[in-house]
Amino acid sequence: WRPRENRDLFHLGFASSQDSMYLATLRAANKKSSVLPLLVASRAKTTFSGNKGLHVRESLIFEKANDERTGVEFEQAPEPKKGNRLGGLERTETIGLPGISEGLAVRHYVKLSKLNYNIDQGIYPLGSCTMKYNPRVNEKVARYPGFSAIHPLQPMKTAQGALEVIYRLQEWLGKLTGMERVAMSPAAGAHGELCGMMCIRQAIEDRGEADQRKIVLVPASAHGTNPATAVMCGFKPLYLEAKADGRIDLEDLKSKMNDNVAAMMLTNPNTCGLFEREIADAAEILHKNGSFFYCDGANFNALLGRVKVADLGVDAMHINLHKTFSTPHGGGGPGSGPVVLSHRLAKYAPISYVEKTEEGSYKLIECPTETGAATVGRIKGFHGQMGMFVRALAYCMAHGVDGLRQVSGDAVLNANYLSERLRGTFSHAYPNERCMHEVLFSDHFLKGTGVSTLDMAKALLDEGYHPFTMYWPLVVSGAMLMEPTETESKESLDAYADTLIHLVKEAKSGNKQMFKEVWKW
Repeated sequence: WRPRENRDLFHLGFASSQDSMYLATLRAANKKSSVLPLLVASRAKTTFSGNKGLHVRESLIFEKANDERTGVEFEQAPEPKKGNRLGGLERTETIGLPGISEGLAVRHYVKLSKLNYNIDQGIYPLGSCTMKYNPRVNEKVARYPGFSAIHPLQPMKTAQGALEVIYRLQEWLGKLTGMERVAMSPAAGAHGELCGMMCIRQAIEDRGEADQRKIVLVPASAHGTNPATAVMCGFKPLYLEAKADGRIDLEDLKSKMNDNVAAMMLTNPNTCGLFEREIADAAEILHKNGSFFYCDGANFNALLGRVKVADLGVDAMHINLHKTFSTPHGGGGPGSGPVVLSHRLAKYAPISYVEKTEEGSYKLIECPTETGAATVGRIKGFHGQMGMFVRALAYCMAHGVDGLRQVSGDAVLNANYLSERLRGTFSHAYPNERCMHEVLFSDHFLKGTGVSTLDMAKALLDEGYHPFTMYWPLVVSGAMLMEPTETESKESLDAYADTLIHLVKEAKSGNKQMFKEVWKW
């Protein structure tokens, strides 16, 4: 419990702390606040129900089940006149689902939902995840019946509005990246990676080099999906070395260039939160070698409205709508990972996609013979995540180009503000570098305290915050990666930073026990 001004007060008791020490800790944490603790209950206090105020114990749904109870009742099916057609496969046991009424089911899942941390509750500083606030106007528009009740198999003439949404979002993404073609169907970031690498593989096959070009270069700091995607597409990942400043080593890249290299997969800004300054030079080296450049667009939030990746020599890049363009993720809804392709790969874009006719209507291209393009084919059952397209387009239209530029600027500003607030307390992984949208720390400041990165993360949970990304990227000891995003206020960042600084002081003061305590509920 860390009471602060203008924040709700609640009590959480510790199982192994002394009440006197607990009171002292509360007073110390509260010394700068005019708010005093309202109630400190004994850690041994219990209730008849097992609940602690609004913290309610909840049984498994199977423990609540009753075989005589159901939320749905069907009429008894008549016996077939000529016997059934199950061929001896009639069910001999119960279906295995809990017998529970609608009301009990709703209560059960609402109670469980209250145990989840979410972006509407507070800062969600997971590094490389861009857990930004999702504007409610996006949700309102996505729920319009014309979008929410549409079906992918209905006639195109009755879905012109939806097709226009897809087409206009294609235009936005194409102009923001400068790329020639946009594939909208990938269902998430990793699926987008697969799509982009499939296009690269198809281009290599068309050149008759499929048996030769088998190597994909990947930095050691890459997202794990990068080497996994390369393997799924039949390539072999080979790691690139990094320099002391956290960026790829261009000399190492040159040394690995040969006729076996198919592509390089690189995130920019990289997962250390740093902009790859030599990215255009790297692209030139790759292209001279006949190789392709795949850019992981997970961190596009830092470049939005400021850099066109086409100008950097990128051949393919996925865009996480559920990150950069604020559509819900982290359990809040399906992802969406459109892929932008350069002129080198445009003809390999998967189907389906939307084109605008001369008459001004919109046409869904679902067959390769309609265009004559050497497409990689269909990679999804239908046309992409329609609900996410609506939300992302609403986000773009609400911000405008200037607003999207401010989004990336504020994201970088917030990360650097947090970096400076924690300077001198945390150990910067790259202390002489300005970060982009996220800041990376190592665990060196915890040496000798007996407190680990995991302990710090759990202590943040105790304080009511979602922890940072921990132990990743792997290139930094005990990594702590924090991405505040542009939607956090200065007050929010200060409260989070104050908590982190307090925890470090406790660790360095020798209060190791504080990080090892287990709550008793």
